[in-house]
Amino acid sequence: MKIVFLGTGTSYGVPMIGCECSVCTSDNPKNSRMRSSILVSGRECNILIDAAPELRIQCLNNAVKKVDAVLLTHPHADHVLGLDDLRHFNLRYKTNIPVYGSQETMNHIHKMFSYVFEKTLSESSKPEFTLKPINGILNISGQKIIPIEVMHGQEQVIAYRLDNFAYVTDVSHIPSDSMDKLRGLDLLILDALRMRPHEKHFSIEQAIDIVARLKPKQALFTHIAHEVDHEKTNSLLPEGIKLAYDGLTVEI
Repeated sequence: MKIVFLGTGTSYGVPMIGCECSVCTSDNPKNSRMRSSILVSGRECNILIDAAPELRIQCLNNAVKKVDAVLLTHPHADHVLGLDDLRHFNLRYKTNIPVYGSQETMNHIHKMFSYVFEKTLSESSKPEFTLKPINGILNISGQKIIPIEVMHGQEQVIAYRLDNFAYVTDVSHIPSDSMDKLRGLDLLILDALRMRPHEKHFSIEQAIDIVARLKPKQALFTHIAHEVDHEKTNSLLPEGIKLAYDGLTVEI
């Protein structure tokens, strides 16, 4: 299984518009972060987790030529606005792409992308995707996918486990039964916003504590704010934990 980090930033992205902090003005490319998303490749299938607003650019930067399915963690704009760019894959492969998520997320997507589901005579292209509410464990091209409920402030978000890898973003609390589903991992990708606390995201300290409790073989932090310098922060992290960065590819 290969995992490509298409983006590792917050809803603002890094650099932030108009910001002149040391990270936003850094010449280190690892301090430049598009909105968070990953591509998981295996079993001759490419699964996109979340569709960031920069999806077109992310696919060009990482030579992504095919998307077979999309898993959505939740319906916030920074995680879904790239769905329109699925039309490139529709045109190339002449296929409708399944999009999975909670029923609430599917309801939001149906409203946000109402034009996708309206029959029109226009020749203008639009994406073709089918909304598939999650009702349990998924099987996509032979890949078992376990949806795991976590909390983003007062909102519920879906994390995903594929074999011994899990992707957990936009999270501030993991219920005990969900913690149990995240044990025995080779790789945990986890939300770690910044040093300071936030009501809807783990701080870096809180994320480190979660890693210590779950004990994955490796952990990579994502959804990183502009306050976090890549090199300086990496030097402070415990062994086995690193910050992810845009374009990072990991094989497990």
